[in-house]
Amino acid sequence: MKNLLIAHGGGPTSVINASLYGVIIGLKELGFKGKILAPRFGSQGLYNEDFIDLSDLTSEELEILKNTPGSAIGSSRFPLYEAEYNKITDILIKNDIEYVLFTGGNGTMDTIGNIYKYAKKKNLDVTCVGIPKTVDNDVGVIDHAPGYASAANFVIQAVSDCGADVRGLPIHVSVIEIMGRNSGWLTASSALARNGDGDAPHLIYLPEIPFDEDEFIEDVKEAWDKKKGVVVVCSEGLKNKNGEPIVKPIYQTERATYYGDVSTHLATLIIEKLGIKARSEKFGLVQRCFTPSISKVDQEEAIRLGKLASNTVLNKINGVMVGLKRKSHEPYEVEEILIPIEKVMLDERKFPMEFISENKHDVTESFIKWLAPLVDKPTKKLNLLDKKN
Repeated sequence: MKNLLIAHGGGPTSVINASLYGVIIGLKELGFKGKILAPRFGSQGLYNEDFIDLSDLTSEELEILKNTPGSAIGSSRFPLYEAEYNKITDILIKNDIEYVLFTGGNGTMDTIGNIYKYAKKKNLDVTCVGIPKTVDNDVGVIDHAPGYASAANFVIQAVSDCGADVRGLPIHVSVIEIMGRNSGWLTASSALARNGDGDAPHLIYLPEIPFDEDEFIEDVKEAWDKKKGVVVVCSEGLKNKNGEPIVKPIYQTERATYYGDVSTHLATLIIEKLGIKARSEKFGLVQRCFTPSISKVDQEEAIRLGKLASNTVLNKINGVMVGLKRKSHEPYEVEEILIPIEKVMLDERKFPMEFISENKHDVTESFIKWLAPLVDKPTKKLNLLDKKN
């Protein structure tokens, strides 16, 4: 039997290996006898013909894999152009690879989509299928991608706990920066940290809404006057009305530009403009790799999509991405779908305007209902400050 290749692309998540687990389990259940090859560090390993053989992983190793964060086979942001794609198709032929799976976000779907196109152009018998993953939840067409709910779980609990800290010593504004340069899905998830009125976060700033410095200072001042302890949650990708990032770029590669910390910038503004003590918090990579925050639903769906991808690719359904479509919130129900790969290649889904509150720095109840089935509720906290004699 021909061989299968499974690769990871882009930033890992805490459940990307659960999808890999689902792929391998699915292949075993379907009686696949070929080699299961994984390029070491994604497309870079594929281009360098550097493979790991996953065919003989034990049951114990597979169970550990399911709960391992990051990418157990490595990932990359290796740029590919025409020459690289032509070489990759030659490598597939050389290694007798008939089935190709890539797990990743919209950029990775562009990669698997192009491999599909180049293989088709050469009339190769190669079936290509994409598996979605992203903490940003910005892959198009589907309801949500594996990786998002677990990262949201981390954000929700961390913001809830930070809110309790600030309530107990209300002497400063805490500005928390969340991943998601162009889409506000993860930043918005912080709203579920609230257990009641007045709980953190008190202000939420999304990249979909142009940032106005004067309005921000007014919002913080108003919240501070009411509470004397404020938690602000903001996206790392805030931009002004001209579409320019509010912080300067500090590092650039061929395909990406890295900017300074938004939270530090905003905390400095608060100190300078309002004379209020402010602290910046940036969770960074821990948002996407913190195993205690893995959502049960997220892990189960990651495995489910891995199995669906195995079934899809062995059935020679070519040029698609597997995904989930929401059927209902209560009870929570989703159905499996296949999407033509062309529809998700580099297609970046923004946070919907209908989920953004009228005042532009919060979310709507409809978003709360949408996200609630995917994540855990924050731990309950006892506030004795309002207790009367």
